[in-house]
Amino acid sequence: MKHKEFLKAAGIVAAGMLGINTQAQTKETKKPNIIFILADDLGYAEIGCNGSDKYKTPNIDKLASEGIRFTHAYANPLSGPSRAALLTGRYPFRTGATNQDACSEVFQPTEKMIPAYLKQVGYTSTSIGKWGQILLGPAEFGFDDYLRFFGSGIYWSSPEKTVNYRSNGVDLILKDKEYMPDLMHKQLVDFLQKNQNKPFFAYYPLSHVHGEIKPTPDSKPNGDNYVDNIVYMDKLVGILRTELDKLKLSDNTILIFFSDNGTAGGHSDAATIGGRRLIGQKGKMEEGGSLEPLIVYWPGVTPKGKVSDDLISSTDFLPTFAEITGAQLPKDIALDGQSFNAQLHGQKGNPRTSLFVQLANNYWVRNNGWKLNQAGELFDMSKAPFEEILISVDTKNPAAIAARTSLQTELDRLNPKGGYIDHGDGTGRHGNKDKKAEKREVRKEAKLKQGQ
Repeated sequence: MKHKEFLKAAGIVAAGMLGINTQAQTKETKKPNIIFILADDLGYAEIGCNGSDKYKTPNIDKLASEGIRFTHAYANPLSGPSRAALLTGRYPFRTGATNQDACSEVFQPTEKMIPAYLKQVGYTSTSIGKWGQILLGPAEFGFDDYLRFFGSGIYWSSPEKTVNYRSNGVDLILKDKEYMPDLMHKQLVDFLQKNQNKPFFAYYPLSHVHGEIKPTPDSKPNGDNYVDNIVYMDKLVGILRTELDKLKLSDNTILIFFSDNGTAGGHSDAATIGGRRLIGQKGKMEEGGSLEPLIVYWPGVTPKGKVSDDLISSTDFLPTFAEITGAQLPKDIALDGQSFNAQLHGQKGNPRTSLFVQLANNYWVRNNGWKLNQAGELFDMSKAPFEEILISVDTKNPAAIAARTSLQTELDRLNPKGGYIDHGDGTGRHGNKDKKAEKREVRKEAKLKQGQ
């Protein structure tokens, strides 16, 4: 026996004598891949496993039956502020991403995002799909590979609207009969094939189901295009799982399905559970604006078919991924997320006692039974997500009084008014038009000077 073979055999024998399973040890120490699927404008009541009356999502439901489904996961109720908080682990009043426009006008390029932290522990990363209103682009925030389109609800090019997108620094045009969701899927598969032998993080922000809703490649004439879009989105989840199986990546890949905000207004009445519509919708501060579908499947780790009512904030993904991968988080930056890695392992862990949601200068803090907003209004959430019961300020209910005290203490600790103040129009959609016009004039003057 050669020297190297002898040493290898001796090591295996020694490990066996010590009761160490070398195969399991290798699997345990290998860092898991992470694929984060982010739907656009898909509400809590629009997937089957959450009890949707109308929409069928068998592939997403299968993910839930094999993993863990969360019933109290929240995000900010509009796309830009939602994605900024998700990627940085920080609430809007800390980053300045308080409204859609503010994400590009105020959002600080010094903010650090998930891929930059994971890069420190050997991860390569991609962002494929909607980037939204955040300043700069995926590459500037640490993504090694990317495809981004501009705007929302991008599906097809047409004679009336040419679709431009960018892939790894190259500006491209979506061709006739080319379907953006399929193009995105292709780039994701290419990324997986190229990086299957190293740990990766794939951020996959979908086109579906943001308007303007168009027919899918599978749509039939005179059908319901919105239903078709949800079906096609679900189909892509199933195709992705098949690709992972082909590449033998399934066993070591964490799959996460989440959404950025609630159902858009035109479709919110149809998004019912047991015949009941959620209160609120996209862009609103009620449950229907912020409560999101969340499913996590980690083969061999997440309990099969578990349903958890633990509070989850979109800011929690960063610290959860850091704990899973061993990435170090900074001690000199205020991070608002809290890891729920223990729950993914079927343990009780240390669940959140409250979470915070903001849009513009409207915000609230919530625990499992009560919600307190910036105006001092207290709501009984026992009938949520269908009702939010406003409690009188002079209530004598001991539970309500205790909840107000506890939640006000949390708001005082966070001190949203001590951070970035929103100067938009109050809707969360638009920034201060006067200030934007002023900035345009400044830029215009600077360009004229450069020309001289």
